[in-house]
Amino acid sequence: MPDDILAGCPRIEPIGLDGVIVRFGEALSEPANRAALAFRAAVERDVPEGVEECSTSLVSTYLRFDPLHLSLDRLTALLTERLSAEDWYAAPLPEGRRLLRIPTVYGGDFGPQLAEAAQAAGMDADAAIAALSGARVRVNAIGFAPGQPYLGTLPEAWDIPRQAGLTPRVPEGALVVAIRQFVLFSVSAPTGWRQVGRTAAPLFRPGSEVPFLLRPGDEVFLDAVEAGAWDRLAADPKGGIVTEPLA
Repeated sequence: MPDDILAGCPRIEPIGLDGVIVRFGEALSEPANRAALAFRAAVERDVPEGVEECSTSLVSTYLRFDPLHLSLDRLTALLTERLSAEDWYAAPLPEGRRLLRIPTVYGGDFGPQLAEAAQAAGMDADAAIAALSGARVRVNAIGFAPGQPYLGTLPEAWDIPRQAGLTPRVPEGALVVAIRQFVLFSVSAPTGWRQVGRTAAPLFRPGSEVPFLLRPGDEVFLDAVEAGAWDRLAADPKGGIVTEPLA
C-alpha cells in the first residue's frame, strides 16, 4: 500500500454548517476502511451531546450535529481526543457483523460482460468465476442507492478500469466489478462498471423494519450457482442467502 494513501490522516474536515468528516485515507485501503467503521462504532457507543447522525463512506466517518447545541470547535476537540486514544487503523471491527453467502449466477444473460471483465483481469471466464465466487469481501460502504453495497477488496488482478462508456441500465441484483470492488445493485440503474453476474438478494426492503439487508462491516461470499437455479432463488424472499454471525 503506498504511503501517501494514509498521509495526513486521520484529519477532521467541516462539511457545510452542520457536518464534519473524519478522513482516514485518500483512497480505499483495508486499514482506512477498518478505521472508519471502528471509529463510527465507537462514536455510536458514546454519542456526544448534539451529534444527530453518524455514517461512513469507504474511508471516512461522517457526523451531523446541531450547531445550536454543539459548536464545531467543541466537536473538533472531542473528536481529536478520541482519535488520539487508539490506533484506529488496527482497531477491531464493529460487533454484530455477519457472514452472508449470496447465490450468484455468473455469465450468460445474467452476467453479459463476464468475458470482457475476465479478459481485462488476464484470465478466462471459468477462472474468473472461480476467483470472484471464492473471494471473501467486506461491505465497505452502503451508498449510491438505498441498501446498495460496495464490496472489497478483490485481488490485484481485478484492478480493472471502469468502462469507457455507460451501460444504460442493469437490473436489480446485478453484480458489477471494477477497481478491485464489487457493487451489487439494489435497484435498476445505469453503470460504468461491467456486469458479471446477478443475484436475487433483497438488498432494499422499504416495507421492512430493517430496510437494508447488508450493513457496513458485514462479509460476503458471492457463491456461483447454475442459471437453472434462478427461478427458485427469485421466488425465495431471502434470495437463497445463508447468514451466520461473525465472532
